[in-house]
Amino acid sequence: MRPGLIVRYISFVLLINAAFMLLSALVSVFDGIGSDFFPLLLSSFITFTVGCFPFIFVPKNPHLNNKEINVFVVLAWFMSCVFGTLPYVLWGGEFNVANAWFESVSGFTTTGATILTDIESLPHGLLFWRSSTHYIGGIGIVLFAVLVLQSQYTTQVRLTNAEVSLLAKDNFHFKAQQLLRVIVSVYIGITIILTLLLMLFGMSLFDAINHALSTVATGGFSTKNGSISSFNSVPVGIIIMIFMIISGMHFGIIYSTITGRTKAMFHSPIIRFYLASMGICTIIVTTNLLLNGNYSDFFDAFYNSAFQVVAITSTTGFATADTTIWHPVAMCVLIYLSAQCACAGSTSGGIKVDRIYILWRSIVAQLKIRQHPNAIVSVRLANNVIDSGRVSSAMTYISLYLFIVFVATFILSMFNIDLLSGFTTSLAFMGNVGPGIGEYGSFGNYAALPDIIKFTYPIFMLLGRLEIYALFLLFLHDKHR
Repeated sequence: MRPGLIVRYISFVLLINAAFMLLSALVSVFDGIGSDFFPLLLSSFITFTVGCFPFIFVPKNPHLNNKEINVFVVLAWFMSCVFGTLPYVLWGGEFNVANAWFESVSGFTTTGATILTDIESLPHGLLFWRSSTHYIGGIGIVLFAVLVLQSQYTTQVRLTNAEVSLLAKDNFHFKAQQLLRVIVSVYIGITIILTLLLMLFGMSLFDAINHALSTVATGGFSTKNGSISSFNSVPVGIIIMIFMIISGMHFGIIYSTITGRTKAMFHSPIIRFYLASMGICTIIVTTNLLLNGNYSDFFDAFYNSAFQVVAITSTTGFATADTTIWHPVAMCVLIYLSAQCACAGSTSGGIKVDRIYILWRSIVAQLKIRQHPNAIVSVRLANNVIDSGRVSSAMTYISLYLFIVFVATFILSMFNIDLLSGFTTSLAFMGNVGPGIGEYGSFGNYAALPDIIKFTYPIFMLLGRLEIYALFLLFLHDKHR
């Protein structure tokens, strides 16, 4: 393995972070040079300086082997999170080292969980930096894939074979440079459209940009303590809801549909399952809340149910209502969605709709085999047969994912955190969802967690964002090199 070459690749990621820190400092200038200007400027300078050195001393080489690719991806995320703490620590306030680390990892992994008790006390530059970490992290893992695809496509396929569904791979049939344009054009395009729509319906430019960055990245950091409910605007909530749904879809499908290359969005069984699951869950939650008196007005019940269902499924985690006071049936639906989440090939986290769809199709296939033991029954995705290796991979991932959630819940219970809060918090961290149920609900925060948890539990956010295997492979010795 060539450490110098890996550091050179990581330095490029640090330079991107430095650029966004500088942009955040400029936001502070436009806001009247607040207390966050010099922390952001100094953070940008430090990150830029560290990022420059490898370009000077390490010769360029576009080829990375399997181990180097995996180490690069994991360390790029880790180092982004480390340097991302600088603006918080240098500014101070609620940000001790533990809180700054938690907020930074939560931002880059697009988890959206926060330790802040008063978000609105932060100056604009620092608020913009929080949203920027979402935006960098949201597109980051896809860009890492593009960087690898440009040099060694087959290596990337082997590394991601267990994580990426058949549908996601089928919709990445673009050349490397074309793929980069697809991702960037969709990502930036829907961000601009959402920003303009939010401004049209009453948001300030600053709030519109920040919420657009968080929505498209499926992150959830807001500029307000009450999240989306603070704007008291149903049109704003509906617009954000629509774009949360879009952001949870496969970017390749979105691009192909917009450009008229295919009608994949309308024929994809994964997209249909994704939309149907949110629709059915919304109906269940709405009915439950009306029957149990949480809401007396049908529209209020339907609107808040739909928003929370979409926010959790897309792993954005915005809120219009306090879900901690909802009926247990509604909570159970949200817990399930915290595990399922949205589509592969999007910026969302969780197990992914694709794997859940394969799971259900596998169950149906097993039932048919039980009914007709001599029949040959295959698991299908549309008209394609999913080979047994992919089915086994999906089942293994789901099992490992839930086991890790159980371990995380067990650890939290040792710190006297109640079982419901511990389980849903672990599920929210692994799925990069943000809010849990109970003490850490939709309007809550994680300030009360012990510092040891704030230091260590972000590893579960990274595990979820990197889809588990990439982090585990870092410590796996390859005997076949």
